[in-house]
Amino acid sequence: MVRQEAMVSGVDLRGKTAVVTGASLGIGRATALALGRAGANVVVNYRSHDEQAEEVVQSICQAGSPAIRVQADVADQAAVERMTAMAAERFGSVDIAVSNAAYSVREVFYHADMDKFRRTIDVTMWGAFHLLRSAVQQMIRQGTAGTVVVVSSPHATIPFPTAMAYNMAKAAIDQMAKTAALEVARFGIRVNIIHPGWIDTPGERRFSSEEALQTGGAAIPLGRLGTSEEIAEAILVLCDSKHSYMTGATLLVDGGISLPWRSLPME
Repeated sequence: MVRQEAMVSGVDLRGKTAVVTGASLGIGRATALALGRAGANVVVNYRSHDEQAEEVVQSICQAGSPAIRVQADVADQAAVERMTAMAAERFGSVDIAVSNAAYSVREVFYHADMDKFRRTIDVTMWGAFHLLRSAVQQMIRQGTAGTVVVVSSPHATIPFPTAMAYNMAKAAIDQMAKTAALEVARFGIRVNIIHPGWIDTPGERRFSSEEALQTGGAAIPLGRLGTSEEIAEAILVLCDSKHSYMTGATLLVDGGISLPWRSLPME
């Protein structure tokens, strides 16, 4: 089954091990499933959604690939390092790391709850760094090429109001990833960034009603919100060895929301 799935997707990751943070829901979930369908061993990281993480593991196993779930708060450096070591011990290597876990609240900065503001930075920025660092260290120890995908956001360049901490964190991890790409290129390790646009995820539904999502999606140039599965397919492209000349790149998958379309005359 895995062989057929991999051929259909055009990506064959058999023999590779992938660690995906925040993999119980949304983009992380879709990415873990896509990596499993492509044949990879998958480490499904989660913090609090135990049942959903187990469902992801079971789906990957049913598709024919090994998978385990590992509870870890990515804001905790030691916990992330233990998870990376566990992945290498269980499967023999860490070849792919997808930094997806994030946290966000929406409020203007001058009224912000500072504990939540700092938590956003701790998870979204430091969490990404912790996975990047531990995965790269493992790849260097292995002496094998590897790839890291950092799930960032157009928030890195567009100052969306009520999201200052999230904007700051995403801008920081873009610079982090590009700097890392330069520093680890000599080891054959690639580091790339993906900018998903407005994606229909459980996290997004914490902030917006169904009506707001439908109305907002209709205003995007392509006329709808994106899906987690579409982002997962783009992440597979960055993980595929056929694209081994890509590093330090930013892949924008946003339905055109970042284009200056609001100021253009429409027919």
